[in-house]
Amino acid sequence: MSESIITPGADVLTPRGRGAIVDVRATPSGKFVFGVEDDDGEVSYFTEKALRLARS
Repeated sequence: MSESIITPGADVLTPRGRGAIVDVRATPSGKFVFGVEDDDGEVSYFTEKALRLARS
């Protein structure tokens, strides 16, 4: 488990840019994916390994 806690509303950096967590879902394999909304309103899903918490 990572040392960072990613929760809804958190600002994060993704491979596609910066966004905010809007959804967290479990996959059938038991992993979690995080829905990240970008500035254009598009939601993309990423694993925790693809995310970093953004510094203010």
